[in-house]
Amino acid sequence: MDSDSWTAGAWPARGIGPREGLRPGVRWPSRRDPLGVDGPTSWGTRSGRWRRCGDNLWVPVGTDVVDPAQRVVEAAAQIPGYGGVTGWAGLSWLGGVWFVGIGRGGELLPVPVAVSSGNRMRPRAGLAVSQEVIAPRYVLRAGGVRVIEPLWSVAYEMRGAPDDEAAVVAFDLAAFNDLVSIEELAAYVDSDLVARRGVERVRRVLHLLDENSWSPKEPVLRLTWQEEVPGAHVLMNRPVFDLDGRFVGTPDGVDPEAGVYGMYDGALHLVGKVRQVDVEKEAAYRALGLEGATMMAGDLADRSAFERRLREAYARAERRPASARRWTLETPSWWLDTTTVAARRALSSYDRSRLLAHRQRVA
Repeated sequence: MDSDSWTAGAWPARGIGPREGLRPGVRWPSRRDPLGVDGPTSWGTRSGRWRRCGDNLWVPVGTDVVDPAQRVVEAAAQIPGYGGVTGWAGLSWLGGVWFVGIGRGGELLPVPVAVSSGNRMRPRAGLAVSQEVIAPRYVLRAGGVRVIEPLWSVAYEMRGAPDDEAAVVAFDLAAFNDLVSIEELAAYVDSDLVARRGVERVRRVLHLLDENSWSPKEPVLRLTWQEEVPGAHVLMNRPVFDLDGRFVGTPDGVDPEAGVYGMYDGALHLVGKVRQVDVEKEAAYRALGLEGATMMAGDLADRSAFERRLREAYARAERRPASARRWTLETPSWWLDTTTVAARRALSSYDRSRLLAHRQRVA
């Protein structure tokens, strides 16, 4: 089973050898070959037609240097006899579509590799080397590449995150593709992760995690919201229906007790058909008795404007009598729940392809 058919709970066959069965579309690095058959000749490496990506490891110059899958393969080729790709890169290889290895400033992030304490590996450009002890059960092979299983990898990202918000975002994006669940991470924290550096952060943010964020900025919306309105129970991407059971829309977040919803609008939402749909949804929500607040991309640096809009939405909602509510989050009997990792993993193959196609890697 390769990573393209990998799903959470269905682990690929374990093994230590990379490259066999390598996923199509990526180029495994070659070593110098005097005959130029399996790799460049010495002259070829000096000709400008090959790019060096490790100690005596080369790929053709035209090979994509930004594609996360290619970066994973180039890192995997440098791993010694034991270990695997981990962190954002391991999650990306196993289907985490939001993990692309680009930092907040647009820079390429180093590819994390875990090689354990018994296998020394020198720090190299483009790699972040971890030598924490890793049990063999955490190393698996998927799509011809050795990777560390998702729980370890997401915990690695969370432990090394610059702040608690970034740690929450890392988990939410892994849960988007059902790589991990909150329950699994909570158990992992109190067992195998208990003495690891940074585990305090993972434990601290457990109550802030969500399994149904659909984009990287939605956790930011939720955390800002909950900080501004303490005690608010914000449900992410819950379908809203009218009282006749007709589906109306799916706001990014909703506080069902207060009757307030929230949306994050990035650049994609500012123009054209997308903006028109957003305006129509806003009108539909308000007609049903929901009040909303929108976070814009410009609010990320200074969130005071969004916080003000949020307070205003709560004030408007408070003035609405309970009788004015013509909406519900109760799902009709025919509706299939996809709001948790467990619910999504339980779907049939047919329903997964039908309902979760937008969550899968684009070929």
